Amino acid sequence: MKKPNLPALPKINMPKVDFRQLADDFKTLDPKDPGAWPLVPRIIILTGMFLGLLAAAAWFGWNAQNEELEFKHQEETKLKDEWLNKKKQAINLDEHINQLAEIERSFGALLKQLPNAAEMESLLIDINQAGLGRGLQFELFKPGTEASRDFYAELPITLNVTGSYHDFGAFAGDIAKLSRIVTLNDINVTPSGKSGETLMLVATAKTFRYLDEAEVAEQKRKEREKTKGAKK
Repeated sequence: MKKPNLPALPKINMPKVDFRQLADDFKTLDPKDPGAWPLVPRIIILTGMFLGLLAAAAWFGWNAQNEELEFKHQEETKLKDEWLNKKKQAINLDEHINQLAEIERSFGALLKQLPNAAEMESLLIDINQAGLGRGLQFELFKPGTEASRDFYAELPITLNVTGSYHDFGAFAGDIAKLSRIVTLNDINVTPSGKSGETLMLVATAKTFRYLDEAEVAEQKRKEREKTKGAKK
């Protein structure tokens, strides 16, 4: 079978560009009279300006959109983190409630070891009796100035006691066994007397009491006044 004879396609002759003439045309352009420019340079310049305007518009438009997209991405990440934290808290809510209840019980137990203002006198007597019960001789038993803290007050007691080293240890053990919190600080033991068997214990005993609601309110009021005075 013979193939049909197809008509030949017409040849398209592309116009030749004279780059030398084009360069000369650009050299002779008069910026003050664009209307007199040759056609080809005019088309090239207008096309370049148009493409430049498009590129500038695209750049500034995309830049603003990229910044907004980055901000939205950061906001999305932040919201996801917040959601995960709240989800974890919701899952562990019962555990947190139990831990809070345990903390409150522990705090209440510790608070019971702090005497109130009415019980301080009996606590001082207990400290004194603990020393006398071990055969110690009190040369000085002087309560100092009470210092208020957040929810409790601290009372230092200066002690000068004479006795044996063994009795001092037993006295410290008895202090630790008291139902109320008492600490011995700044302990210094030196010989007392010619024999050297008797020793002098110089120390500061500190005991603590909790502040009642009125005392806590008064302390907060003083702190606010102090803060206002500092700002002035």
